Amino acid sequence: MNACTHISALNPKEPHTKGCEDCLKIGARWVHLRLCLECGHVGCCDSSPNRHATKHFHATQHPVIKSFEPGEEWGYCYIDDLELDPDVDVSFARVIAKIKHHNYMM
Repeated sequence: MNACTHISALNPKEPHTKGCEDCLKIGARWVHLRLCLECGHVGCCDSSPNRHATKHFHATQHPVIKSFEPGEEWGYCYIDDLELDPDVDVSFARVIAKIKHHNYMM
């Protein structure tokens, strides 16, 4: 099984906004939200017209995002091209626990 090599360095930051911060600036709409676990940027998913979460990765190289949708705890590492599941990956489960402890989710 492949493991994400970037999780151990994460120290999740508080989300900057409750919606896609780039879409909010330009008055655009989004489908789903993603939270950058390195800096707290909230961006829209790849199903959204502007794909701001992926654009944020390309601009910053911040590798790991988490779904910012209520009730969803999965994540994704762009560099390792891996979906992250806290029920399978203990390191990612610790990151999710930090986020819940600080009550960062909506």
